[in-house]
Amino acid sequence: MAVTTSSFVVITIIFLRSCLYATDAQVGVAYGREGDNLPSPQEVVNLYKSNGIGAMRIYFPDQETLKALQGSGIKLTLGVGMDEIQSLGSSQPVADQWVQTNVIPYISSVEIKYIIVGNEIKPSDPQASSIVPAMQNILNALNNNGLGDRIKISTSIGTELVTNAYPPSNGQFTDVAYMTPIIKFLKDNGSPLMANIYPYFAHKSRPNDISLEYALFTMPYENAVPDPNNGLKYQNVFDALADATYAAIDKVVRASALKTSIAAENMVGASNDISLVTSESGWSSNKGGFGVTRHNGRRLAGDDDATIENAKTYYTNLIEHVKQGTPLKPGKPIETFLFVMFDENKASGDSDEQYFGLFTPDKQPKYGSLNFGG
Repeated sequence: MAVTTSSFVVITIIFLRSCLYATDAQVGVAYGREGDNLPSPQEVVNLYKSNGIGAMRIYFPDQETLKALQGSGIKLTLGVGMDEIQSLGSSQPVADQWVQTNVIPYISSVEIKYIIVGNEIKPSDPQASSIVPAMQNILNALNNNGLGDRIKISTSIGTELVTNAYPPSNGQFTDVAYMTPIIKFLKDNGSPLMANIYPYFAHKSRPNDISLEYALFTMPYENAVPDPNNGLKYQNVFDALADATYAAIDKVVRASALKTSIAAENMVGASNDISLVTSESGWSSNKGGFGVTRHNGRRLAGDDDATIENAKTYYTNLIEHVKQGTPLKPGKPIETFLFVMFDENKASGDSDEQYFGLFTPDKQPKYGSLNFGG
């Protein structure tokens, strides 16, 4: 079949996009510490290495963990402690010292890829107004040490900050005033937005609307849910939540551009340079002692779906799926952190949240050998 000039151009663009996003998504695992029976940090690092897990997220700069990571080759996403955010946002010297204590001693032997300031901070939380100042102060400290281009700074949001998620193209932030300066900081500095994406909780809270197969990546294409605004079809809720977040980012970027008198026609794809990283995603293997959820006196079906089988299906399919991108961003892998490394017997919230681990506290795999390396 003859190839027209226009067809050649389209093929060339697709090829260039595929080259740009050719590498598989990095799949890491979050290392939580909400347990009183967990292995030592050195044992944990060894377990990451022996299972081919190449990236770790930690939620605060634990010195023993940072030391154990030295020379491991594991890429680190370093969290700022929740109790540190306000002081980091109000004082440049405090941020300078934070970097001197938690980054500089390790940077030659630990690949610190991201620093996350805040995990699921809500606009009403006391730390909310300090997120952007803290990110900026830490960036200033990194720049002063020649590390500003090497380590990207972000914050991690929960998808409850995205509303109108169906259809995904209607997605927008619940509090635009809160998110706008965050998006501006990320765009100005080439950083991704981190988002905790949990189909498990979406299905658990609305099992009659969000089916198990839609949550587990097992829905047949013929049953895919269409987005009437753009014709894209969704076979899983992970993609729907991710693309709703992309849509929310796009709306903020466009609104900000219009305020600065940039023509709307020049803003097509304006948010493409803000990537999305899944900073947490997981599935509980046990509802624990948590009683059944009821709505108007009726038992919700989602309570039965915290099982070993479903969790294994979710993690296995998620690892493979994030290599492909989403319907809105096809071919653009999503860097993803599975939540979490171990079952945590002190995890807060409902008791099913104690069973998200990929391993038991005695370091036994719950789901066999997962293909972390892709």
